[in-house]
Amino acid sequence: MATTMYFEGTVKDKKRENAIELEFGRSSFYGENSLYLEVDGKHIVLDYADAKKLINSMMDVGQYLRIVD
Repeated sequence: MATTMYFEGTVKDKKRENAIELEFGRSSFYGENSLYLEVDGKHIVLDYADAKKLINSMMDVGQYLRIVD
């Protein structure tokens, strides 16, 4: 599986009481480029429609929080 990792790390909640191990990036596992996610060791490759929906939703939140222009 060809992948390009864009993020890998431990993501903690604001009070630092809970955390998850998160990794995501690009994968061509099924013969086309898409988004892969790995959360606490569970790995999935999204189809294009779900990847687009997730990324657009995250961008919307980022814009609302003024993290993304």
